[in-house]
Amino acid sequence: MNPVQPDIPALVKQFEEEGYLLLRNVLPREQVDRLNRAIDEIIAEEPESLAYNIYHAVERHPEIADLIDQPAILPLMVNLLGYNIQLHISHLTIRRPNPDDVRTSTSSFIHWHQDGPHPPFPKINGLTATYYIKACYILSDMSEPDRGNTKIIPGSHNIPDFNPATTDVSTKLEGEVQICGQPGDVFIFPQTIWHAGAPNRSNFERRQLFLGYSPIWMRPIDYHKASERLLKDASPIRRQLLGEISDNKFKYYVPEESMVPLKSFYR
Repeated sequence: MNPVQPDIPALVKQFEEEGYLLLRNVLPREQVDRLNRAIDEIIAEEPESLAYNIYHAVERHPEIADLIDQPAILPLMVNLLGYNIQLHISHLTIRRPNPDDVRTSTSSFIHWHQDGPHPPFPKINGLTATYYIKACYILSDMSEPDRGNTKIIPGSHNIPDFNPATTDVSTKLEGEVQICGQPGDVFIFPQTIWHAGAPNRSNFERRQLFLGYSPIWMRPIDYHKASERLLKDASPIRRQLLGEISDNKFKYYVPEESMVPLKSFYR
């Protein structure tokens, strides 16, 4: 039996209006289990902490690297952002139960914000264009709120000069939504939507893995050149997503069609 293909035009429309998508059952249970075993190995190499923020996570384990070109997500990402894109960031976040809100050096929660550089991206009529989009792979039971969930304010990306009443993540804001999902679900959002990482006051460990994508002419956040290990035996699509399309850097702005195989997914 062939899997049901997503209605990409409908998802693009929903994304543009609401500023996020929550896709159910993207990863099979077996893959979630493999990813969690990989994360256990990574954590074992880190100092003990209540919170982990591990950047360039694709370099840490092949199971994570295999999400770079995840086939259920990539065609949608191309149609949201265009086909001249690359991996922008891979950020593994773990929040262990922390009922007392103990502050950690790796940030056990994140206040309300939009992503972006400092000084910020330029605005036109109070709005910022979409420069990058993240796919958040939910790898633990986040089916209930207050488990360190990501919070968002739907539609805030389309409100000129929007600012929340407070940036304190512990204060409930009008219209806020906590993203709840099961292991294997994927949450997609742009840098423009207001979001926050809530404290984890539950008895459950939060595990979320963010893979972000941007135009290939932007500098990625947590790497500037892919390692030979990541590039070894990479398919043309993965090589593009790792930013390797040409020795002529002008082609990053005006690529030849053969340099951007992701164009085959573009509608």
